[in-house]
Amino acid sequence: MRTRVKHKSKSVKEQGFDIIGDTHGCAKSLQTLLEKLDYHKVNGVYRHKNRSVIFLGDLIDRGPRIRETLHIARDMHEHGSARIVMGNHEYNAISYCTRAHPGSSKKYLREHNHRNNRIIQETLEQFSHYGHEWNNFLEWFMSLPIFIEERDFRVVHACWDAALIARFRETHPEGVIDEDFLHASAVRRSFAGRVMDRLLRGTDLPLPNGMSMTSRDGYVRSFFRTKFWADNPETYDDIVFQPDQLPEQLRHRTISDEERKYLLSYGADQPPVFIGHYWLSGTPAPVKHNVGCLDYSAVKAGKLVAYRMDGEQRLKPEKFVWVSVEQDGFG
Repeated sequence: MRTRVKHKSKSVKEQGFDIIGDTHGCAKSLQTLLEKLDYHKVNGVYRHKNRSVIFLGDLIDRGPRIRETLHIARDMHEHGSARIVMGNHEYNAISYCTRAHPGSSKKYLREHNHRNNRIIQETLEQFSHYGHEWNNFLEWFMSLPIFIEERDFRVVHACWDAALIARFRETHPEGVIDEDFLHASAVRRSFAGRVMDRLLRGTDLPLPNGMSMTSRDGYVRSFFRTKFWADNPETYDDIVFQPDQLPEQLRHRTISDEERKYLLSYGADQPPVFIGHYWLSGTPAPVKHNVGCLDYSAVKAGKLVAYRMDGEQRLKPEKFVWVSVEQDGFG
């Protein structure tokens, strides 16, 4: 069992933070980005003289160099130059590899069906000759918090839900789940299930009238992902937040009073929050003055993006830093 490294939180006045979006096994791009941010290897570990990294999770799956990515991030974490929040892909991996309790209707907490097998396939193949190492990484994933809150900003993989986080903190003040919570979260409608689904996957609304849509990655979905920060939204177009556009006939559909009950808001007076998860494209910029999404589809030949946070309460476009990830294996 690895010893969990406790990081003493420093004020952003004393130390800057470089927050990095979903890496998904793009280790070369990660090294290039770190060097662009003026991190250098010292005894094999990337360090900066007065800054540190916070990774937004989703280090694994899909990319060409998942093992290397994990080693870079964990080495930085264990030597105090990085922190990491759990992404839905780390959570999925833990659940996929954890047997359910005897008497359960499932063999594993996350079913080994075609869709789930496909998502984790690349990771398992790259660790096929490193089983002990993979088990150590799974242990490490369990030590990662599901959110970080500094004095001047917040970090979570997909959604900041203040009410759920406050309740979760009552029993898990460090923001780290345990074995009991992991098993409980396999029931999606349980409190544990809602916490992991909301913070790591975000908010969504069901498509009306039994409709479905097929995403670019081939998955058929009966829901669409929504913003948790929309101000006074009126239509579906005001709240949709995903790479795939809604069917034209739904874009201007008015949000019903019932649907509005399931929407969150993130007030203009709240500290900046950083998220990944959503597969954006184009030029990185704030999605709201206090909301920064840093997932720009790196593993799909997009960009690996960081934000250089120094305590400002209005995010600045010029503080986004990125490298382009070429499709020819540069990742």
